[in-house]
Amino acid sequence: MIIDDQVLHDRAAVLAAAGHHPFARHALGRRASVRGYRRDGAVLWLVPPEHGPAGCAIGPAGPAIEVCAALVAAGMLRPGQRLHLPRHDRELLSDRLPVTEHNDWVFHWTATPPPPQADEERVVRLTDADRPAMEALVDEAFPSTTSRPGDPRVVDWYGIRAGDRLVACGADRSQGEIGFLAGLTVAPDQRGRGLGAALTAGMTRALLTRYDTVGLGVYPSNVGAVRLYRRLGFTDTLALSSFRLA
Repeated sequence: MIIDDQVLHDRAAVLAAAGHHPFARHALGRRASVRGYRRDGAVLWLVPPEHGPAGCAIGPAGPAIEVCAALVAAGMLRPGQRLHLPRHDRELLSDRLPVTEHNDWVFHWTATPPPPQADEERVVRLTDADRPAMEALVDEAFPSTTSRPGDPRVVDWYGIRAGDRLVACGADRSQGEIGFLAGLTVAPDQRGRGLGAALTAGMTRALLTRYDTVGLGVYPSNVGAVRLYRRLGFTDTLALSSFRLA
């Protein structure tokens, strides 16, 4: 059951309860329609799920899951909707929340410009004319990404060319008060040449001219990417689990 003194009625109240955490600042965007809940150190908020999760939370996983279960019972969360919650074992959801597509990932962030990288000066902002090349590169090198040309969440695309060929690209999915990198992709035959580091550093530096913090998400199994991001200054982390309500 959700009781009145646990309800947070607007974005400002949610941010204050979350300690203005970078993940909350990003996930909330600038949406006016936000409702949050606080229980035993966990803060969970619901947002209109047009292009993202219906809800997110930070803090202890157990209380966050309890709030989710209460919201499902009240009909405020529905089957098919996605949630980003603090990292937990799927077994913790047993008999409480039937879910699918359960994945662990890590939100990394930095407020410091990265060290200069070789070939960083080759990073350029892409245009609509580059869309066919981006689509071909993403299809070849990163078909599982959720950030693709035409995605309404993407603010801008950046890339690196070798002659007339696009060999790396990445999406600027900044939202609210936080810059955000997504879909960082390098052509398979160009890997191992530092282009991933150049693209990440160049995009991070560009976004830090507009935001005080830049974040990105990565699966912990992608050890090479985790090592790269830490080397570039993304040393602050938040472990999360994402799932879809069955």
